[in-house]
Amino acid sequence: MPAEYLQLHSSPKTWNARGAQAASALTLAAMSLGYGVVQLDVTIVNTALDAMGRTLGGGVAELQWVVSAYTIAFAAFILTAGALGDRIGAKRVFMAGFAIFTAASLACALSPNAIVLIAARLVQGLAAAILVPNSLALLNHAYADDRARGRAVAIWAAGASLALTAGPFVGGALITLVGWRAIFLVNLPIGLMGLWLSWRHATETTRAPSREIDLPGQVAAIGALGAVAGAIIEGGALGWDHPAVLAAFASALVLAVLFVWRESRAAQPMLPLSLFGHRLFTLTALVGLLVNIAIYGLIFVLSLYFQRINGLSAWRTGLAFVPMMAAVLPVNLLAPRLAERIGPCPTIVVGACISALGCLGLLWIEADTSYWMICAQMIAISGGLGLLVPPLTSTLLGSVEKARSGIAAGVLNATRQTGSVLGVALFGSLVASEGAFMAGLHASLVVSAAVLLLAAAVIGIGAPSRG
Repeated sequence: MPAEYLQLHSSPKTWNARGAQAASALTLAAMSLGYGVVQLDVTIVNTALDAMGRTLGGGVAELQWVVSAYTIAFAAFILTAGALGDRIGAKRVFMAGFAIFTAASLACALSPNAIVLIAARLVQGLAAAILVPNSLALLNHAYADDRARGRAVAIWAAGASLALTAGPFVGGALITLVGWRAIFLVNLPIGLMGLWLSWRHATETTRAPSREIDLPGQVAAIGALGAVAGAIIEGGALGWDHPAVLAAFASALVLAVLFVWRESRAAQPMLPLSLFGHRLFTLTALVGLLVNIAIYGLIFVLSLYFQRINGLSAWRTGLAFVPMMAAVLPVNLLAPRLAERIGPCPTIVVGACISALGCLGLLWIEADTSYWMICAQMIAISGGLGLLVPPLTSTLLGSVEKARSGIAAGVLNATRQTGSVLGVALFGSLVASEGAFMAGLHASLVVSAAVLLLAAAVIGIGAPSRG
């Protein structure tokens, strides 16, 4: 072997470069596990809805709370979690979140009744809020180059999207083989692996000790989001003119106004309104909200359709979602390459339009429709989502300075999870009326298509020409 080759490939500089690359790759693996387990628990529960309802009791409204308790806490705490990571270091906050998530998953598995399960899901959502923005901040820290960061984010999003769409399938298998409590126990080994990889390979981010936590803003955000979700969920069960529903809507409005007022005057706000001075930041955050209203609401309703209308078992319901699972990963990996060719914003537009067409293609679905007649439409819905998420995330992160990446990631995920809460609450209410499920499903599909096309118009028309 030539001496020059040995000298080149055994030099300290070469070994340091390889070590840095390996550390970055393993950091990416840990962050992907963190985001993946968060997304897995968003949808894995959907397959267990019927089994949990039989074991713990309750109708559609109670099942909506099992799903929404998680996403409400996720959305409400995520901004504070991002700011906390900026203040004391994203690595230590991320690891704390993983530990809490793992413990809360065990509590969910051991829940004796619906109240305890909903409470444990709230804690899970809090931990998810800690994991997501800090995983993005650690990725932003590990990959300084824009192109490398874009591809890393694509892999991070691909793993999460795969977990999102695999949730019903994995849940169906676990419920059939073990029982619904196993869908939470599966998080334990994932959590332990993620903690070990983070501890060994992630490097701590730069701290900003002067960063304060905006507790009044946090309280207002939790109250506003919880009130609006409660109003929509209970509106379907109690009626939209019920005094409690009207009071909840009014409370949500008052708390939302107080939140904006507080954030405009706080020295270190939970949500810096100055971020929305960046047009691209504002547009991508809005698109994240709209897309999640459509997609997450549909996943909830389709899970109920397969189980309660078609009478499918948890296992067969999971199998019904396999095509969606198979479509997301390759599309996620294709997205950054397409974005490099045509631009990230046009890629987002294409993805949203594909998903909208999938929704419109399902409008003729009925209770006895063959699964094979709706399979292609389901693939289109998830494929469009897989195409738009990586450029959406990378574009938003690239629109602000790196020092604010934690809070920027928090805003994106807060808007997306707020969309999830609204989607599950709204679409669940549309199908909750006795004997009106199919009409509610058709209405949900129309709303989803309209919202996705609105998202495409927002980013397509509003983005700068070079976006």
